[in-house]
Amino acid sequence: MPIEPRRVSRRSLLVSAALVPGAVTLAGCKDDPAGSTPGAVNPSSSDGRAQETPTADPAVVAALSTAATQVTLLSLAFAGTSRKFPALRTQLAAGAKYHASHLAKLKETAGVTAAAGKAPAVAGTSSAALTALARQEKAAAIAHAAAAAKVSGAPARLLAMIAAAETQLATTLTPKKKATAP
Repeated sequence: MPIEPRRVSRRSLLVSAALVPGAVTLAGCKDDPAGSTPGAVNPSSSDGRAQETPTADPAVVAALSTAATQVTLLSLAFAGTSRKFPALRTQLAAGAKYHASHLAKLKETAGVTAAAGKAPAVAGTSSAALTALARQEKAAAIAHAAAAAKVSGAPARLLAMIAAAETQLATTLTPKKKATAP
């Protein structure tokens, strides 16, 4: 029995044509952890050799410094609320711990600094204070997600992780509404 040649549909041909250049492009990418850091510049010295310590991209440093300042303000808000409402300390402990670790991680990048700020005023009631913290967390999460979209690599992942944590904190800090009986 003779074997008939296989017919290729136009759709298969178009899909293959669209995928192959992407595969070739991806094959050319190199994700070398021993190589340079994403978002870092490795300037040459006067004799043409690369310096041993890469300097961070100014745009990345600016984005991470802004995030560090925002995280510092959130930490101050948590501390002020904990002092004013000691009964909330247990509920706020995890958020305070997250902010401290986020700030430490942000400052690992050379050149990142957090501007000292004044602690925001604490609301008069514990419920209002929790609502204010939730709003601040949500605003910071939006800002950090937007900043993550403007950078790439490890800084983008760090900002996105911080934004996700802040979104979770905003959700958990929002006071539960009391159900009304019908």
